[in-house]
Amino acid sequence: MKFVSWNVNGLRACVNKGFLDFVAAADADVLCLQETKLKPHQIALDLPQYHIYWNSADKPGYSGTAVFTKQEPLNVTYDFGEELHRHEGRVITCEYPDFYLVCCYTPNSQDELRRLAYRMEWEDSLRAYLCALDRVKPVIYCGDLNVAHEEIDLKNPKTNRFNPGFTDEERGKMTALLDAGFIDTFRTLYPDRTDAYSWWSYRAASRERNVGWRIDYFITSARLRERIFDSCILSEVMGSDHCPVMLVTND
Repeated sequence: MKFVSWNVNGLRACVNKGFLDFVAAADADVLCLQETKLKPHQIALDLPQYHIYWNSADKPGYSGTAVFTKQEPLNVTYDFGEELHRHEGRVITCEYPDFYLVCCYTPNSQDELRRLAYRMEWEDSLRAYLCALDRVKPVIYCGDLNVAHEEIDLKNPKTNRFNPGFTDEERGKMTALLDAGFIDTFRTLYPDRTDAYSWWSYRAASRERNVGWRIDYFITSARLRERIFDSCILSEVMGSDHCPVMLVTND
């Protein structure tokens, strides 16, 4: 199967930048989107090959996730955990016969780390949620997770040490997730690959100079390792400040 995840940074804008051409060319079995920034009635997509599931934030034009899937899931749920995690459209879980798919747009810690405390609570709650799913069947967890885990995952680690997405606290939560029985599929396959990024600031020609961060992931239950054929970053695909990432499994 082929899975693709992409923070489109506004789906309506991305549609005007070639999104539908990418969907046709990628021909993914499952396409997960983050930061859709819309309600379902605000867009019409002619994609009859897909079942489409939306999770929109209460706040207009903010956050939001979507899953496009060729195979109809057994069950689809939206958000997770306590009420405070259920208003920003950040998580969709699709249950398939032999795995769960979780599409996620992790909250940013924001300037001056003013949302870091909430981010820590989110991380603990989501890890507990993923572990509970994993006890039932394996998990494929993907999306814009808003953290560069290791120094190799961003261009300038030293100058970003205390910035949102590269704090010790956020990196520690990613480590805790991996220690709980999950793997970062890209780093598992390519432990030493440098200059591999999925997000670039719009400022200072960052993408042209490849001054980026790897903050978009496919994380899976460790026991899926033998089924993973490839995990890659589609850095040539334009249309957002993020590029898509892809997971290919052997089945």
